[in-house]
Amino acid sequence: MKDNTLIFETLKQDVQTRARTGVLHLEHGPVQTPVFMPVGTNGTVKAVHHSDLKGMGIQLILANTYHLYLRPGIEVIKKAGGLHTLTNWKGNYLTDSGGYQVFSLAPFRKITPEGIKFRSHIDGSYHFLTPEDVVDLQCGFGSDIMMPLDVCTSPGITYRKALEALETTKEWAKRSILHRSQKEAEIYGLLFGIIQGNFFEDLRKRSADDIIGLDFPGIAIGGLSVGEPFQEFVHYLSYTAELLPSEKPRYVMGIGTPEYILEAVENGIDLFDCVFPTRIARNGSVFTRKGIIPLKKSRYAAQIEPIDTQCGCPVCKHYTRAYLRHLFKAGEILGPMLATLHNLFFMEHFVRDIRESISVGAFTEFKNKFLAEYTYGNSDT
Repeated sequence: MKDNTLIFETLKQDVQTRARTGVLHLEHGPVQTPVFMPVGTNGTVKAVHHSDLKGMGIQLILANTYHLYLRPGIEVIKKAGGLHTLTNWKGNYLTDSGGYQVFSLAPFRKITPEGIKFRSHIDGSYHFLTPEDVVDLQCGFGSDIMMPLDVCTSPGITYRKALEALETTKEWAKRSILHRSQKEAEIYGLLFGIIQGNFFEDLRKRSADDIIGLDFPGIAIGGLSVGEPFQEFVHYLSYTAELLPSEKPRYVMGIGTPEYILEAVENGIDLFDCVFPTRIARNGSVFTRKGIIPLKKSRYAAQIEPIDTQCGCPVCKHYTRAYLRHLFKAGEILGPMLATLHNLFFMEHFVRDIRESISVGAFTEFKNKFLAEYTYGNSDT
């Protein structure tokens, strides 16, 4: 994407909230926002074909730098001509830096001012990555959106620890954007900045000022949805989002349930991702407009009806709850495949309905009506 190309444009701003619709202009096609990104950690969204994703209208998926670096490795990806060519995905890729994965490997990693030393979860080998390395990897992938290396922290840490992580994230952000600016002109991927600060308002403000000052083309809010209570998530999301410039796309990392997404959209967030919809699908749980249902339970054994009578996905058109339960109980791989297809279709049409509600000035009514019918968690609808 050339420097003088329009990256993001707002189409409709809600008058009651910060919710908005827009278009994110990326190298592999425009993306309508708000948008949910399915997670394709290893260059594939588990249990679903790329053609099905395209057929749903999905324009952007997430892959992970940590995992792709370890396997198949950057040389294989570059030899293939980039991640899009290797995976035959014609849409856009956002690649996470791997910072969260290293965060989750806390006993096996060491953070230094220069970078991160970590131990592979695959074979136990040790690796060291700098912020510059992470940019190089994502440029080699041909990512449409790249994320810089950052330090994600857990709820409940001390102020001093949160400040140390923030300062490291800031320095790595400076190094990342400088290194990105030195890459060849034909590399078009956009590098977004990441705000940290844990659950301290002054640190969130300080991190936002730091990242905004570096003039990234897009900004992510990190360090949320990491185990904190929902109301704490809502508070710090709202507080941080209000600090962000309106002309740039905003991304909240790691949210993928309707109640979290609705809060994010209400606060003007444009992008979000999570493994939740596909992970629960592989374990036999599926979304409906009334909540999540766990298909493996015996009560669904003889229910000769679709997962959701309001859903128009191929699964709900052709299969019943009873059949899907049978597939899961019999250990048939088709069960996770069909459940994944349904859950991604549900999420894609959920955010599409959100965009439509904003376009007609009815987002608050849509949110209230949806949540009045939807039961959080693993309901037994």
